Amino acid sequence: MSTGSGAHSAPAPNSDHDTDRDDATATTPGATAAPGVAAGPAATPRQGTFSSLRIRNYRLFATGQVVSNTGTWMQRIAQDWLVLSLTGSSTAVGITSALQFLPMLLFGLYGGVIADRFAKRKLLLVTQSAMGLTGLALAVLTLSGHVQAWHVYLTAFLLGLVTVVDNPSRQAFVSEMVGQEDLRNAVSLNSANFQSARLVGPAVAGVLITALGSGWAFLFNGLSFMAPVIGLLMMRTSELHKVTPVPRSKGQLREGLRYVSGHPELIWPIVLVGFIGTFGFNFPIWLTAFVDTVFHAGAGTYALFNSLLAAGSLIGALLAARRAASRLRLLVGAALIFGALEIMAALAPSFWIFAALLVPMSIFGLTINVTANSSIQMATDPLMRGRVMSLFMMVFVGGTPLGAPLVGWVTDTYGARVGFAMGGVISAGAAAVIGLILARVCGLRLKIDLRRGRQHVTFVARGGPETSGAPESEEKRVAVTV
Repeated sequence: MSTGSGAHSAPAPNSDHDTDRDDATATTPGATAAPGVAAGPAATPRQGTFSSLRIRNYRLFATGQVVSNTGTWMQRIAQDWLVLSLTGSSTAVGITSALQFLPMLLFGLYGGVIADRFAKRKLLLVTQSAMGLTGLALAVLTLSGHVQAWHVYLTAFLLGLVTVVDNPSRQAFVSEMVGQEDLRNAVSLNSANFQSARLVGPAVAGVLITALGSGWAFLFNGLSFMAPVIGLLMMRTSELHKVTPVPRSKGQLREGLRYVSGHPELIWPIVLVGFIGTFGFNFPIWLTAFVDTVFHAGAGTYALFNSLLAAGSLIGALLAARRAASRLRLLVGAALIFGALEIMAALAPSFWIFAALLVPMSIFGLTINVTANSSIQMATDPLMRGRVMSLFMMVFVGGTPLGAPLVGWVTDTYGARVGFAMGGVISAGAAAVIGLILARVCGLRLKIDLRRGRQHVTFVARGGPETSGAPESEEKRVAVTV
């Protein structure tokens, strides 16, 4: 594999017989790896937290994204609060989220096909400009005093249509900017970038909404997309790790689905994040409901809760940027803890306990996102990456149209605490079931060792050696400490 500026592709996809490899052990032939080393071509040394920023094109991309992400978070806060103000309904907030993500559910896979067919930088110039226009349109409606709930629904749906192409293009473009060597770090820094904006955006939005109204937040968001457009135009295309676009042909969508279904290290993480994205990440619904019906507060408190989520996610992203490998056992474990924390928050007896739980909850939620994203990208053939990432984003983001109305209805009917607890139970349950499925697919069994100094709960190969000196790749051993 070449990761220099002239590289046009990563290694060829794994053959079918490779798909049952240990998700937590990566070795070269004949080498011995320590338990818990992530899947990949070889164990990699720990990277610097900001190593990807040494690459000029990625610096331009990251700078533009932090500006537009700040505007995006301002619009999210303003949009949720505007809908709640216009309708007084948590279900309406859920409908808005559902409409924004419905296109991803309906057309997400086609967005991946488009991302694989065309130059991703040019696609992003179009999508980022279009997203800015939707923000400006909503600003004009709101500032003119003519905004109605259906206007917000419509702009949310149009934004979702653009996102169908923007998301897989943006995800796949990261590897073209930094190459395989820095991909994991760049994915983590993208999340840190997004969460940094999440810290600033809600705070600014809370002030603007309170002082001037929601329209100014929409206006800022529309104008903020000028930054990524300028950054894309300033990039040195000769330094990109270009992937040759896939020619148009029949059956490309089915080809992508077959590719994913034939690789357990791709399909089961995607299924897990699908459950969590559908039922566990409905924070706009739960937080607005807690602010309005449990704590009887206003937009400032809603912005505070979102800022606490952002603080935890930023911590999680920076920790992920230093992590040398992506482990499927880390993904499953983070999902279990994430679900448990949601249940605890739903039962929190006071305002400050609820607020404090939002930080670790978002750390583990971010860990789920980054671990799944990076492990899937690293395991995917570049010629398939657009389609695979579109499927990932479709189930992660596109599941919201299915889950949000149901979660909103449960929250309205049975209360904010019941709605939040339901999301936690489903997330933790999905993690437990898929963790067991992954263990079975890899031919593993549960081993319990209560002796001092040992890992008390681990998965080891069925019928394989448990304590021999054979390489870990032959033992097929996945260490999962509970």
